[in-house]
Amino acid sequence: MFDVIIIGAGPGGLGAGLYTSRGGFETLILEGMFIGGQAATTYEVDNYLGFDETPSGSDLTEKMRSHAQKFGAQIQSETVEELSLEGKIKTVRTNRQTYETKTVIFAMGAKPRPLGAEGEERLRGMGVSYCATCDGAFFRGREVCVVGGGDTALEDALFLEKFCSRVTLIHRRDSFRAIKVLQNRVVNSDKINILYDSTVTKITGDDSVNGVEIKNLKSGASTELAVSGIFIAVGNLPQSELVRGLVKTDEAGYIVTDENMCTSIPGVFACGDVRKKPLRQIVTAVADGAVAAYSAQNYMLENEF
Repeated sequence: MFDVIIIGAGPGGLGAGLYTSRGGFETLILEGMFIGGQAATTYEVDNYLGFDETPSGSDLTEKMRSHAQKFGAQIQSETVEELSLEGKIKTVRTNRQTYETKTVIFAMGAKPRPLGAEGEERLRGMGVSYCATCDGAFFRGREVCVVGGGDTALEDALFLEKFCSRVTLIHRRDSFRAIKVLQNRVVNSDKINILYDSTVTKITGDDSVNGVEIKNLKSGASTELAVSGIFIAVGNLPQSELVRGLVKTDEAGYIVTDENMCTSIPGVFACGDVRKKPLRQIVTAVADGAVAAYSAQNYMLENEF
């Protein structure tokens, strides 16, 4: 039996795993995809305190993984399929085996929100991408577009200009939501063209993307843009399907916790992007993980495990 099972190995889950394992608690981290979560796909991280050399997301999360394992946290590549959370002992069933644990910490993170444009699903992976750092190099020397107006969209555009001949940034509003430093870099780039008040209504192509149809939301006019790839960065959806109906979530599916990361079930906690909160960043996920670990430890001590 484990003291703590953490579901998800992004910054929140790894942060929680560091604290529980360092505290002497038997810790298992389960990850069905890849270690690091969305943070691992970030081109560069320039706002994580103490790393002023601007590491890549993959480098930073690799250090997190190594740090958590240094203190004994076990990490297994398994997909959680079923949970039993009521009672003192919790059960976690994966695609490989079943585990018992005293506490559970949810750290499943979030996933990219689809745009909803015609042709998007059909051409997914054939020019439609949600990860510039994963797929950008495939479009070397070609024209692409990015859809979105937040930090991720602008970071993607700046990353893609290193490979692509031209990047068109399409945003449905007349100003960006991204931080000012990113806005300044995008506006001053010679390789990034910006289309405000616009959205992509259709993605065209047979076996791969060859263009997009763009609608101006003010004039209603539609235009066509020839591109080989489209990178969609219009927000995220919580990866909470596993726990909906088991713990309290909000209308968007984010897990509701108190300030101690406690969910609606005793002994069950949540941290990082999967929980309801105002800011989703690497630094807040790691902080959530530390608090969740602290609360899990207190729960076990109070319940005399």
